[in-house]
Amino acid sequence: MPISENDVTRVARLARLRVTEAEIPQYQAGLDGILDLVAQLHESVTDDIEPMAHPQDISLRLREDQVTEDDERDLFQECAPAVENGLYLVPRVIE
Repeated sequence: MPISENDVTRVARLARLRVTEAEIPQYQAGLDGILDLVAQLHESVTDDIEPMAHPQDISLRLREDQVTEDDERDLFQECAPAVENGLYLVPRVIE
């Protein structure tokens, strides 16, 4: 499904981007290309492919978990306007 001019202007508005009328065809082509690539990826068969954590067969060197910094939470929270049980309290913004 091709991207319309309305789609481009809506996405630009949501992303807070200024797009001129002359730039809209370029953005249409770019977004169409991205969606075509996603469609190609969606068609690929991955049933017999085992998930992997890394593209190369390597093992990472692990180090011991050691505390390297002092706990200065109380010091940092002294300047906060509101703290309770070690947590910063902030005004509610969603009603």
